[in-house]
Amino acid sequence: MQSSQGQVLAGMLDAAEDASPVDAVEAVTRELGAALAARTVSFLIADLGGRALVRLAHVPFDDAGGARRNGEEVATVLPFDGGPAEQALRSQMVQVIAQPGGWTVLAPVTDRGEAIGLLEMVLPEEPTAQMLAEISRTAHALAFVVIANRRHTDLFEWGQRTTPFTLSAEIQRRLLPASFTCEASAFTLSGWLEPAASIGGDTFDYSLGRDVLHFSVTDAMGHGVASALTATLGVGSLRNTRRRGAGLVQQADAANAAVAEHAGVRGSYVTAVLGRLDLRTGTCALLNAGHVPPLLVRGGDAQPLRLPRNFPLGMFAEADYHHGEVELQPGDRLVLVTDGMRERAAASLDLLAMLRSIGHLHPREAVRALADAVLEVAGPRLPDDATLLILDWYGGHRRGRRTAAGADPRRASAPPPD
Repeated sequence: MQSSQGQVLAGMLDAAEDASPVDAVEAVTRELGAALAARTVSFLIADLGGRALVRLAHVPFDDAGGARRNGEEVATVLPFDGGPAEQALRSQMVQVIAQPGGWTVLAPVTDRGEAIGLLEMVLPEEPTAQMLAEISRTAHALAFVVIANRRHTDLFEWGQRTTPFTLSAEIQRRLLPASFTCEASAFTLSGWLEPAASIGGDTFDYSLGRDVLHFSVTDAMGHGVASALTATLGVGSLRNTRRRGAGLVQQADAANAAVAEHAGVRGSYVTAVLGRLDLRTGTCALLNAGHVPPLLVRGGDAQPLRLPRNFPLGMFAEADYHHGEVELQPGDRLVLVTDGMRERAAASLDLLAMLRSIGHLHPREAVRALADAVLEVAGPRLPDDATLLILDWYGGHRRGRRTAAGADPRRASAPPPD
């Protein structure tokens, strides 16, 4: 290494701040290339479909090699093919490939288990173990550069959209959390939304407090813009009351009143599962408002949870709501899905058997495996959104985590055998 890690990090931060948000990542990778004596350095961002990486570049001439263009911005999609790039993301392990032009290093760019993309560099000589460790830490720092700068520009969002969004999809996208994955000492959570051809109003959400985790999955009636607007009412109300410290029943009461009063389409409603997990005890309160029952995977067996029945939010303004509880045990997996995972052609998928077969996968990979399975039996254009949220419970809240470059390597999915 030509400079210490502290000098590299300082150079990265200076380069990021000196550049425009649009140019920040490119400026940082140039700084890295110089510090690490790399022949080339680039950042590949994960696309929103979860099945490819996207190389972004600023190319002020016409020949973009068939890539997508937006003025002088170019996005080249690199579909997953089971190769080193995909394995680096899924296993959260640095991949090193010997090639005629040097040694290619692929390092995950990750924050709290959220796989943002890859740092790709070509080195003139085989990297040592110390160099790989430094590269991993540098890739982790790059994650924060991306997170900070994407707030100020549409460039990253544009690059990640390998298919155009409709208006309803745009509205729905804004209802989802900024990060689909969260690793903490006591749990790992990941959500996924596989959209229908005409947006079906699904959302998932979560928020972590000091000693509590809030989460939800919702499904607004209908399709298109009307459904997305109903979903906005429901999610907006749930977030508002949650942020005011309301419990599950109070959240449901307020959302029920909001949808019943303000939904533009008569008879609109939202089905939902709301959750509140006490991170100190593992006690999980759940409220089911006319939704598909949550599933609990314990000891290799997957079964639906029996909860008090409630009307969907907005169906009857005078409805009362009740919640149930489950005591989670270390090793449990809680799964929330929408009816797009169970209806029509998707019903041919044996969901319980599938959940048992993917118990070894990190929630980040498990939700995508389930989405892929639904697309295989009901796709490629789904009649309804298919949305999932998977929560793995470990216990040990406030116990120190053991992470490497933005992820806990003990929780990552193992790479497939050669």
